[in-house]
Amino acid sequence: MASVLQGDVKSAKMEVQEGIRLIEGILIGRKYYDVPIVAQRICGICPVVHNLTAIKAIESAFGVEVSSETKKLRTLLEYAQIIHSHSLHLFFLSLADFLDIDNDLKLLEKYPEEAKMAMKIREFGLDIVRTIGGRAVHILSNETGGFKKVPSREEIQKLIDKGEEIFRCTVDLANFFAKIKLPEFFRETEYVALSKKNHYAVYDGDIISSKGLRISVADFENNFHELQKQREVIKRMEHNGQSYMVGAIARGNINFGQLTPMAFDYLEGLKIKIPDYNPFHNILFQMAELLHFVEESRRLLTEISKMDLSKALTGHYEIKEGTGVAAVEAPRGTLYYHLEIDKKGYVKNANIITPTAQFLSNLEDDIAAYIPGIINLSDKEKERKLRAFIRAYDPCISCAVH
Repeated sequence: MASVLQGDVKSAKMEVQEGIRLIEGILIGRKYYDVPIVAQRICGICPVVHNLTAIKAIESAFGVEVSSETKKLRTLLEYAQIIHSHSLHLFFLSLADFLDIDNDLKLLEKYPEEAKMAMKIREFGLDIVRTIGGRAVHILSNETGGFKKVPSREEIQKLIDKGEEIFRCTVDLANFFAKIKLPEFFRETEYVALSKKNHYAVYDGDIISSKGLRISVADFENNFHELQKQREVIKRMEHNGQSYMVGAIARGNINFGQLTPMAFDYLEGLKIKIPDYNPFHNILFQMAELLHFVEESRRLLTEISKMDLSKALTGHYEIKEGTGVAAVEAPRGTLYYHLEIDKKGYVKNANIITPTAQFLSNLEDDIAAYIPGIINLSDKEKERKLRAFIRAYDPCISCAVH
């Protein structure tokens, strides 16, 4: 919905019709070990990252330090979560918009081989989650202090063996996406993502902004302002009174040099210039991340196959009163958890800040700047182009109304 005055677009507003779910309120009064189980029900596409972030926040509150084996298994889980989500979004939720195809059934008919590749890549991500987490959706094995159960060497080897074919599929799909023509639209904004030296950060790191901010995760709520507008169910975020962007394009702009050589070369081959302020290019950064995380998953699987994973099994820890914060990069951007837990392990307060809640205002600002360029098109064509714009952002309304 846009506000137009004498031909100029003054503002744009995206209305979310889904009802609020009040998950944070549900968590209050529950035992700490219920939090990751309940919170991962916020989303069926990215439950792993809710599970991981909740557990990391609990461990932060209790002062629990987990083994390097645990961290590597969790990092691999997050890689797999992004592989699953990006492959689904890239091919099945955004591609048709840029090929003038009305629906996904026609897309499948026209590009059956590419569809098979996307499905194989997605299934590889789910196989990793299933092997480490116990099942593909709403995982069971990860918990405070480590894992209830760890995969066998044989299970890890099966994933390694499958990885070679999946890597070839990912390269072929990336070459296919390189031919897609995306709209030219640019609006400068602030990018925010986790960053860590010598890593393309997703599991941990500091909060970095393209405008020079560098803070610890613990300082996030002191620097970013949470607000809720009248009659809205989504809590929004702003930084210095302005909207900002998270997600693949934010991570790519901030951590460009930490991509694998193949993913780095892929973006360079597309003539992507950093900083890149075309929000449609979020799709291209997702494709580069898909290359990166498939390649990194194969490397990490090989590393894990040589480890003693019994060291990742849950160790002893003390339940105590404390406040814990954590952040992990979800497919759509940085996810933050803030938990306050009493001395008996009951949750006193919970705050969850999702990626879509963070970039919703930025999406509206982008649309307000984009509409003047399409204002003279037919209503049907305007609707098609705005739908493509919104889907390039890859919003998750389920997470936003948590």
